[in-house]
Amino acid sequence: MIPGAHAGLNPRHVSLVAIPDAVVSTLAGIFDVMNAPAIMGSPGARAPFHVDIAGEAAGPLALASGVPIEVQRPIGALETTDIVIVPSVLLPAAGWKTGRYPRLVEWLRKMHGRGALLCSACSGIFLLAETGLFDGHDATVHFMYARAFAAIYPAVTIHPERVLVISGRREELVSSGASTTWHDMVLYLIARYAGATDAQELARLFALQWHQDGLAPYIVFQGESEHGDAEIGGAQQWLSAHFSVANPVEAMVERSKLAERTFKRRFAAATGLAPIAYVQRLRVEDAKRRLERTDAPIDEIAWRVGYEDAAFFRRLFKRLTGLAPGAYRKRFRIPDFARP
Repeated sequence: MIPGAHAGLNPRHVSLVAIPDAVVSTLAGIFDVMNAPAIMGSPGARAPFHVDIAGEAAGPLALASGVPIEVQRPIGALETTDIVIVPSVLLPAAGWKTGRYPRLVEWLRKMHGRGALLCSACSGIFLLAETGLFDGHDATVHFMYARAFAAIYPAVTIHPERVLVISGRREELVSSGASTTWHDMVLYLIARYAGATDAQELARLFALQWHQDGLAPYIVFQGESEHGDAEIGGAQQWLSAHFSVANPVEAMVERSKLAERTFKRRFAAATGLAPIAYVQRLRVEDAKRRLERTDAPIDEIAWRVGYEDAAFFRRLFKRLTGLAPGAYRKRFRIPDFARP
């Protein structure tokens, strides 16, 4: 039997929101997976979800890539729904502009007030956060957009390293992190309303992955540079090329001509990290590239990035990335069949 195709099951209504900023791959992927039982089920079977693509007006709508999609249900005709999902949106260089979808934001508030779950995939949280319903709650967003989101919505506690965040008094505010973590969100919803067995079967059917190690392995460290402290900026620039030297913090202090306590205080205030923590992140970032692109033994990589104690390096690497160096290499290295 196709997972979820249970006779007599009352399907929950899912409104998948389409706006011009939406990313077609996320929207279509969610639609296909959540509708799979209805599309592929046996005659007379009832699927756990009935999914419609909803928008401000029915008809064709060009998404962020220019690919058109058909909006099946205008929000004005939807008085109730069980689950609302806002897919990934593409942010322009100027960033997300609030206030462009007042009717949609008001409809989202109304659906929530009538009991609906509000769910976002990746950057879809930018639209949901306009409702104010996530204020004071935890959420996640694509790590590339975390700073921009925090600047616009400081009342929302953001966790870009987390795959899935479920918050709210009724656990009705659901957000997934970067890119394909919509897999985790959809599988969570299927498990919540149709059962773990159905979620496992659909994961197999579509080769979906639970991102159980979190998103820390995917995040590329980029030190804060727009802080206005020229002395610390110069130290960061020097460190970017000399992080592997012995005692780099002491070398930075000596180069700066500042007192040690003053330097460390200003460095932490400017970058958000203590100097030694900043060094560790630069070293681990370089080690990640070496693990991805070379066959060098892990002990050699540890030495090249500045650690004579390979065991310490392994512990540090796992603490910062969530994966041991060998596991990281296995996950992110280009496989042999894809190499030139």
